[in-house]
Amino acid sequence: MSKKIAVLLAKDFEDSEFSDPVQALKDAGHEVIVIGAEKGQTLAGKNGDVKAETDAAIEGTDPSGFDALLIPGGWSPDHLRTDGRMVAFAKAMVEADKPVAAVCHGPQLLIEADVVRGHRMTSFESVRTDLRNAGAEVVDEDVVLDGPFITSRTPDDLPAFNAALLHRLS
Repeated sequence: MSKKIAVLLAKDFEDSEFSDPVQALKDAGHEVIVIGAEKGQTLAGKNGDVKAETDAAIEGTDPSGFDALLIPGGWSPDHLRTDGRMVAFAKAMVEADKPVAAVCHGPQLLIEADVVRGHRMTSFESVRTDLRNAGAEVVDEDVVLDGPFITSRTPDDLPAFNAALLHRLS
């Protein structure tokens, strides 16, 4: 059964951490909606290899209309965490117990939403202390599943990350 997946995105995302999971989701028949600050905005990945156009603006987009959330890494999550609407969207998805997949720096948005306490998670190395300080149990594994969360560390983990996300959606 096809699911509707929200992708919260800002400029400077990690190219493959956006493109690989999005392609895997689409290949599995899921609908992917890229949500940014504005609709129709073209966002570039930090490596310049991938560009993404936003399908919807965060303003007026209701999290209850989505089945899961994807937060790609790179520097995008650091931009997203300064927008209270993005933070509120992510928090609402967690509170609704919907799958939330965050790779690399993606957990930065979840830290800002104050939803990681007591959860077992992983991330890019430089985010782990922040996760720990926010109350998460931090481990160094390719993919970690805990409650609504699916977390991974780097682009090298994308095969396991994608497989875990697709399995959760099935």
